[in-house]
This record gives sequence, structure tokens and C-alpha cells, in this order.
Amino acid sequence: MSIYDFEVKTMDGELRSLSDYKGKVLLIVNTASKCGFTPQFKELQELYQAYKEKGFSVLGFPSNQFMNQDPGTNEEIKTFCEINFGVTFPMFAKVDVNGKEADPLYQFLTKEAPGALGVKAIKWNFTKFLIDQNGKVHERYAPSTKPSEIIKDIEKLLN
Repeated sequence: MSIYDFEVKTMDGELRSLSDYKGKVLLIVNTASKCGFTPQFKELQELYQAYKEKGFSVLGFPSNQFMNQDPGTNEEIKTFCEINFGVTFPMFAKVDVNGKEADPLYQFLTKEAPGALGVKAIKWNFTKFLIDQNGKVHERYAPSTKPSEIIKDIEKLLN
């Protein structure tokens, strides 16, 4: 099984197969608009711009599960990201990342790459999963890991 076996909803509510990203290196991130880590959108966009022509993409999944830090609608979140951070990388519909209602993609990601001490649950907004060109989870990064700190790992996978 790989991430290519999953479909996710776009901000517009349409289903999109992650198999559309076959062959790309991906950074999947659960985002929030009102979080202390929200400024990471700027670095995520910079990564996307710098490496998109080399086969890389960032995929953002807003979640409101951590202290209600993304309460807006999908349209409000999309507009916020575009206006405040110039986000052009794909952003998907808001999802749960933990619990019984967790999106199947996140159930898979957390099973494949548990966090510290083997804890599967997402700790906070801006947890990141680096995915290789075969759709396999390469690494999980803590919310405090800045996107710029992942560049070497991204470049290694792209080369």
C-alpha cells in the first residue's frame, strides 16, 4: 500500500486521487491558519517554488483539531493562505488527522511513520510527512521542524 491508494477532497469538494502525484516527492502537512506555526506557510511555499520543476510538491491539509486553530471554511482557508502567504501549492479540504474520524490518508501516514516513542497520533499543526517517488513514507517531522530544515532530505530523494 502507498499514498497512491487514497483519494482526498479538494478545497472545492471534488475527489482527487493521490496517484496523480506518482513519481513526485511530496511533503504532506496538516496546516492551520491561527497557529504559532502558521508562518511556516511562507517556507512551505518557498520549498514548493524552488523544487516543483524538479518533481516536488507540498500538499496542505487544514485541520481544526488543535485548539480550533483553523475554524474557517475551506474557501476562507484557501483565501487566507493565498493572500497572506502567496500559497500556490495544492491545498485540500479540511480533515481530521486524529481519532475515529481521521481521514484515511492520515490513518495510513501515522501507521507508517509513528512519531516519537512510537506514538501514532499527530501532536500538533504542521506535522510533516516526506513521501518518496513510490508513494512511501520516507520521514515524519515534528511541527517545530522548519520546512527549510528538510531541504537536504528533499534533495536526496530528488537525486
